[in-house]
Amino acid sequence: MAKKNLGSKLALYPTPVTVVGAMTDKGPNWLLVAHVGIIGHDRVTISCAKQHYTNQWIRKNGTCSVNLIDKKLLRAADHVGSVSGTKEDKSCAFAWCAAENGAPLVDESPLSLACSVVDVYETDGFETFVLAIDGTYVDEACLDEKGKIDYGRVAPVLFEFPTYSYWSLGERVGGCLRLDRE
Repeated sequence: MAKKNLGSKLALYPTPVTVVGAMTDKGPNWLLVAHVGIIGHDRVTISCAKQHYTNQWIRKNGTCSVNLIDKKLLRAADHVGSVSGTKEDKSCAFAWCAAENGAPLVDESPLSLACSVVDVYETDGFETFVLAIDGTYVDEACLDEKGKIDYGRVAPVLFEFPTYSYWSLGERVGGCLRLDRE
């Protein structure tokens, strides 16, 4: 085996770049989050540093949105990740509408999840919100002829942690669990 043990390193990258939206008493606040996960077919997680302003509003309201980011939204997404909602009003960073559960959705996001908080898991410096998916909102231009999500059309931007770099989704290389038939 020609592998080198790098120790205990977080290396499951790249991950999708998302903007999480939460309602405050002044309107929506937006936070760039790339530590996202899937824990079943009806739950996702977002892991946020404890000091983020957005966390308190997610806890208070019990709802938030998770919005995938494509290249056209990347500059605004990067900006909302670089400033705190305690220092700058980020409510106008994106055009938005409210989901049925009250969570703010980014209008131009190709895919948005309206979510409710199920649990919060705390680790040193982080809060991981376990979220139930209340609704999945997809730009109709990102659906295939069968009405299914086409991630080639969604074209989400990805994040890689060790170099703090953004990446584009690459080409489709085959169908999962059916490569032997293709």
